[in-house]
Amino acid sequence: MTIPSPAVESPLDVDRLRADFPVLDRTVASGAPLAFLDNAASTQRPRQVIDAISDCYERYYANVHRGIHTLSEESTSRYERARETVATFVNAAHTHEVIFTAGTTASINTVARTWGDANLKSGDVILLTIAEHHANIVPWHQLAERTGCRVEFISVDENYNIETDVVAAALAKHQPKLFAFVAASNTLGTEFPVRQWTQLAHESGANVLVDAAQSAPHRRLDVQDWDADFVAFSGHKICGPTGIGVLYGKEKLLEAMPPFLGGGAMINEVTTSGFTCAALPDKFEAGTPPIAQAIGLEAAIEYVRAIGLDNIAAHEHLLCERADSALRALDGVQIVGPTPDKKGGIVSFHLPGIHAHDVSQTLDRDGIAVRAGHHCTMPLHHFLNLNSTTRASFYFYNTLDEADRLIDAIVSLKKKFAPSGRRRRRSQG
Repeated sequence: MTIPSPAVESPLDVDRLRADFPVLDRTVASGAPLAFLDNAASTQRPRQVIDAISDCYERYYANVHRGIHTLSEESTSRYERARETVATFVNAAHTHEVIFTAGTTASINTVARTWGDANLKSGDVILLTIAEHHANIVPWHQLAERTGCRVEFISVDENYNIETDVVAAALAKHQPKLFAFVAASNTLGTEFPVRQWTQLAHESGANVLVDAAQSAPHRRLDVQDWDADFVAFSGHKICGPTGIGVLYGKEKLLEAMPPFLGGGAMINEVTTSGFTCAALPDKFEAGTPPIAQAIGLEAAIEYVRAIGLDNIAAHEHLLCERADSALRALDGVQIVGPTPDKKGGIVSFHLPGIHAHDVSQTLDRDGIAVRAGHHCTMPLHHFLNLNSTTRASFYFYNTLDEADRLIDAIVSLKKKFAPSGRRRRRSQG
């Protein structure tokens, strides 16, 4: 398929950046070179992050905050430096508003189990969008089971978007205690106006939690500008390690919330009759924290910041526009998501008559790694009357050539699975 060159060039030297990622040089079992287009699920790690983690384990690892010896003090210093880096990255007003967790899922569950249990009662409402990841649905269903509150959803429109006036109407109708929504959909790619929605929610008396897992790696994140009460994201989606995530919370809310997990590190004093909590952020970091992971996350954030979030967004837009426009032009391909000007670097699609798993497996033989299934958004897929979709998701180390390989592979796949092609194979067999 002949694809015209983009009118705008990428601001990134992608070849130079790719050299930092050892895994991108590999081939798959078929011998085809890897085109990793599953970045919405998890990104790859550059040598700088791998080296930072190895350096921790090889030179100064020890438990933090507890030991009065050189290794513990060095580990503690690096662990808290990582927190400072994250606080700067999200523009938190205070370093202690940054809580390290195991990931976005753990961050949202922490809010549900602490703020939610303390503030929600029977008849109260939690408002979500239908585009939410299961991590921002299931904890609220669990909270509803515990407290008797209920969960309500805002639907997307025919353009896979949610207009602000629809949000305003839902807030007025339901008067929720909490509006929890995703900054960017992991399936549709749709980017929602966080600042506007947060302002509307606050005017209606609701607190706000933002799932920024698909936003933090690709766009500037400013929690003070957003004015969100809670923000959550994961390290592994921003070139960092697995097992590390961030929960940002406004100081006054975190101070008022009871601790979630109990154990070492989160206490000031323990007696046979009770305990007193430590100050923030230790209050929410019970036990041995993810030390090497936090250090790796710091390295990842510094790496991404050096590239520039605006540059990353511009590069991903080029790739998304390339793949999206070409696939929309093909008969028998349904793009599940808005046009590129309304979304990040995600192109989800459906090929009627061909299961997404067959699509993904076929593309894998060409070295192209994509995601197939419901992407942990089953309510969204049910709303769209789809069982599954195929998702290609781009990051700064992906190339226009990889986008073109995806397009060409879909063209070939459609020919392979065409009804006439199946009849020929049966007659030859």
